[in-house]
Amino acid sequence: MAKRLVFIVPALVFAAMVAFFFAGLGRDPSLVPSALIDKPAPSFKLPALLDGKPGLSSADFKGKVTLVNVFASWCVPCKVEHPLLMGLAKDGVVLYGIDYKDKPEDARQLLTAMGNPYDRVGADSDGSTGIDWGVYGVPETYVVDSTGTIRFKQVGPLNREVIDDAILPLVRRLAK
Repeated sequence: MAKRLVFIVPALVFAAMVAFFFAGLGRDPSLVPSALIDKPAPSFKLPALLDGKPGLSSADFKGKVTLVNVFASWCVPCKVEHPLLMGLAKDGVVLYGIDYKDKPEDARQLLTAMGNPYDRVGADSDGSTGIDWGVYGVPETYVVDSTGTIRFKQVGPLNREVIDDAILPLVRRLAK
């Protein structure tokens, strides 16, 4: 009996591991859970990135549904999603930007070259605000309701499907 256990126990452990890893294959890696969903946005105040434009603070969320996009000039996926952000801004979506761990002059150059979709942009040069928001990496986009509560988080670049199926329906519903 003991000799059988020597073979059965490792086989059972191996089968459990295979089942665990197989179950993980069906999960979408961009759906990273956030402890901040349905909680107030962290309190912060960032200096303005652009001359003559306002900075960004948590007080700016009150009274309107907002998309908050965390980006950086060194981020290639941020550049890929940028035309979608320009389209959202053109459609009247309130869009705020947090420039994450970036050189301000590089971020200004990016927004000059590609266009500025943001109503407000704050410079998070040391990344501390990003840490408070639970940023894993850029880009990340959040939907914040008119009370300043985070309602949605997209890890990774936006795409047309996420915008049409998740973000815009949520923004419309929250705006009512």
